[in-house]
Amino acid sequence: MTTPFHEDGALDLARMADHARWCLASGCSSVTVFGTTGEGASIGLSGREQVLGALSDADIKGENVVYCVAASSVHEALSQGRMAGDFGCRGLLLTPPFYFKGVSDEGLFAWFAAGIEKLGTAARGVILYNIPSVTQIALSIDLIGRLKQAFPGVIAGVKDSSGDWEYTQRLLASHSDLAILIGDERYLAEGVRRGGQGAISGLANVCPGVLRPLAMDGQGNERINHLVDTVLQYPVTPAVKALVAHRTGDAAWLNVRAPFVRLSAQDAGRLGSVYDQLFTVK
Repeated sequence: MTTPFHEDGALDLARMADHARWCLASGCSSVTVFGTTGEGASIGLSGREQVLGALSDADIKGENVVYCVAASSVHEALSQGRMAGDFGCRGLLLTPPFYFKGVSDEGLFAWFAAGIEKLGTAARGVILYNIPSVTQIALSIDLIGRLKQAFPGVIAGVKDSSGDWEYTQRLLASHSDLAILIGDERYLAEGVRRGGQGAISGLANVCPGVLRPLAMDGQGNERINHLVDTVLQYPVTPAVKALVAHRTGDAAWLNVRAPFVRLSAQDAGRLGSVYDQLFTVK
């Protein structure tokens, strides 16, 4: 779920709660807060607490929320994970430590293991987050297997946002006992047909009803492929926000937090035109 901000960068909690309700009413089984599309790495602990409070005030329960942990230190990851546990979130989307590059599987295992062990019962429904385009860290098939064996019943799945279909196929073949969630919507339908169990999807902010047959039934849709190809011509998070602004007619959705900058009016207009060509019924 994308996170709305005011022009000064402050959290727009009322708009966020309304958007969460819309996502859940429009076909999403849960909303993921503080993920990549949600600019989670730019939201500190106090802001995260405010977001969960606003969701609670909107009568959105933890069972409908997946919480993305984005931290480089185990200490910070624990603070975020405990907050998610206190809210009763249905799962943790756990990003690898992203500051140091070129780290080994051994080091990554030690980092994940330390966090999971110290979280204790708060570590439930853990979804490992593979998004090397952002973290510059790829979660190997072997590392996932080692974590799964070390923490049975805790590691529930993998969100694969690698955009690497060969890797996704190996992931599906090797870890069919986990919920493999496809982040690149162009591979979603085929991934589900091969045993994937859905998606955590940025485009679900825009057209969840269109995406649901892909995520639940493996029904392909070339219009989604075209839309993804267009979105990838821009910084993805501001582009998704531009599409939400277009769908809602609410320009406040264009606001982003630094280091992102909002899309230009020309680029936002082009995205909106592509969306209309693909999805507007004549």
